[in-house]
Amino acid sequence: MNLCKNFVRLGVVCALSAMGVNMGMNGALALDYPTKPVRWIVGYPAGGSTDILARLIGQWLSVRLGQQFIIENRPGAGNNLGTEQVVRAAPDGYTILLVNPANAINATLYDKLSFNFVRDIAPVAGLIRVPNVMEVNPSVPVKTVPEFIAYAKANPGKINLASSGNGTSIHMSGELFKMMTGLAMQHIPYRGSAPMLTDLLAGQVQVTFDNMPSSIEHVRAGRLRALAVTTAMRSEALPDVPRPKERRLRSSSCSTRRSTPPWLTRMSARALLTWAE
Repeated sequence: MNLCKNFVRLGVVCALSAMGVNMGMNGALALDYPTKPVRWIVGYPAGGSTDILARLIGQWLSVRLGQQFIIENRPGAGNNLGTEQVVRAAPDGYTILLVNPANAINATLYDKLSFNFVRDIAPVAGLIRVPNVMEVNPSVPVKTVPEFIAYAKANPGKINLASSGNGTSIHMSGELFKMMTGLAMQHIPYRGSAPMLTDLLAGQVQVTFDNMPSSIEHVRAGRLRALAVTTAMRSEALPDVPRPKERRLRSSSCSTRRSTPPWLTRMSARALLTWAE
């Protein structure tokens, strides 16, 4: 668990879905929970920050609570497919969702969603908060953000900006950077951080604003070059990488369906808070 804790301090959200369960369920039933495996839905492919986090905490919860927490990757539509699956699940506490900034961003990007995130999803606990890292393939001849801006302006049309999908914090960080600098970069969305990093490492794309956990080892090994971290202070994990003036942190949390009985939500929250201590 030290790996997760070193990536900045608690802030991903665990959440549950919430409609149609007898709210009087308590007592002995509450003491027995969980009595069967729990499905933890992650809206991205294996290998990204959200997947890594869910697997680390899921393993810990499985040992502590005596039931398997099974990670199910449901990528697509900027996390919406996974969220929709949780919304449609029975509100019994056995289907939970790993929430990240895309869940809030999507409400502004999509005209029609089959769910109302605030209405249909109930938060359980905040888990981690991590910075994004502006990083480039080493073939890009820059070592600082000003050098990157100058290089991109001198080479219009040659810089592809990669993200883990439309509406993700990685995408929004890149769009904000483009807006602040006036750079013209082509956005290339992927279905998660893992395939994005594969192409970034191969030089198929040149720059991204990845979540630190999924790319930090590539940076440390020199396979990627970090130009900046999006924290107010320098990160202890990458102390030599400077920070921009603006603070941009990516959060994740655990949630469930809104109709899930309150006692189930409280029990899940207590277990996750114990992990955080």
